[in-house]
Amino acid sequence: QQTEDDFSRVSKEPPSFGVIISIIAIPLVLILLNTIAGVVLPEDNFVRNLLVFLGHPFSALLIAVLLAFYFLGIRHGYSRAQIQDIATRSLEPVGLIILVTGAGGVLGRVLVESGIGDALAELMAASNLPIIFLAFLIATAVRVSQGSATVSMVTAAGIMAPVVEAGNFSAPLVGLITIAIASGATVLSHVNDSGFWLVNRYLGMTEADTLKSWTVLETILGVVGFLVVFIISFFV
Repeated sequence: QQTEDDFSRVSKEPPSFGVIISIIAIPLVLILLNTIAGVVLPEDNFVRNLLVFLGHPFSALLIAVLLAFYFLGIRHGYSRAQIQDIATRSLEPVGLIILVTGAGGVLGRVLVESGIGDALAELMAASNLPIIFLAFLIATAVRVSQGSATVSMVTAAGIMAPVVEAGNFSAPLVGLITIAIASGATVLSHVNDSGFWLVNRYLGMTEADTLKSWTVLETILGVVGFLVVFIISFFV
């Protein structure tokens, strides 16, 4: 493990603003080019295949990491051992975040593959609950149980798909159902949400303060979004 003296001997000149912005922007640009290439270029086109490979999130982020190692590390006098030590220590605060996100994804996939969507479609047929309200409740339940907003939206959408198909709803109403799902997946961020811990760790807040601020903020956003689409649903 590197000592403080080892790090004190490297260049103390900070990297330029342009280098920092470029490293952050490169993966975003690659992912955007991947999306554009998938729309405007034919499937057997070499440029499209290349951009799809480079623009995959895994590839794009790996490229950004390698560029950061070089421009922020080697170019500033850090040795390979020092860079490895910095990278190793940087993983410590995100370990819990990665664990929570992975566990939430597994649970979400189990809910989708269990066939709960078909059972819900049958329940919906015998229920008087508005479809907007049902979508919000399901997304909220998944959000509270497994944490990740993204997984909650995907899971709730998979659960609601048979209901929407059976109901033959209009396009505007389907759009409102989608927003209701997104609203339900936003509320009640708490300790099983990686975003909760991201805010908690990087802002140096206690768990209680994060619940009082971040959780309340997310809940207000989700509830207001749901109320807006619920009211609009009466006019479509």
